[in-house]
Amino acid sequence: MKLLLIEDEPSVISLIQRSLSVSGYEITVAMDGKSGLQMASQHAFDIIILDLMLPVINGMEVCRKIRSSGSVTPILMLTALGTTENIVSGLDAGADDYITKPFKLAELEARIRTLTRRGKEPEKTKNNASSQIADLVLDTITKTVQRAGQPIDLTATEFRLLEFLMSNQNKVLNRMEILENVWDINFNLGTNVVDVYINYLRKKIDKQNSVKLIHTVFGMGYVMRQSYEDPK
Repeated sequence: MKLLLIEDEPSVISLIQRSLSVSGYEITVAMDGKSGLQMASQHAFDIIILDLMLPVINGMEVCRKIRSSGSVTPILMLTALGTTENIVSGLDAGADDYITKPFKLAELEARIRTLTRRGKEPEKTKNNASSQIADLVLDTITKTVQRAGQPIDLTATEFRLLEFLMSNQNKVLNRMEILENVWDINFNLGTNVVDVYINYLRKKIDKQNSVKLIHTVFGMGYVMRQSYEDPK
């Protein structure tokens, strides 16, 4: 398993190297954003661990550039900044997961295993390639979404969230279920990242349409269904 660690704190580098090397990872280290970006573009890695606060080019910009190049290598963002705004910004930049310092090595390894496993999952067969509710259609092969024939531009995280909601139509999903299935590993329950992303989806999917598909079930969570009257 080849891992690229883009991190400038020697103590964190040493800790991760000692721990993950024992677990069989082959680790390449870059200590600034520019060299990390060059390594990511020139070599194939199974996963990238990317610190947010980096010299030369910050982690957020590195992440955006990696994604703009077409790379789908899983990216785990590592930072001391753990507010909802920073989580959302990191995920919007293209990160697949987010862990804050200080962290437990067991949690770090669990997140890495989950991300690399998800990256190796076979594509769904064409028979199961699309989901539809009302005039909203999601295609898991082309990674596209349309409503009433009009394309909707979603980030990778928004797409995963919508896919999970659509695969559980008419089922009320609480925040923990959404966190575990869309973000894979439990986030801090105090964060409102789920609510933030639900609002993102609503603006893109429901705002301009008379038929609303994403509904809040107060005190319980969220549900995607076509025929439903929200409580007043």
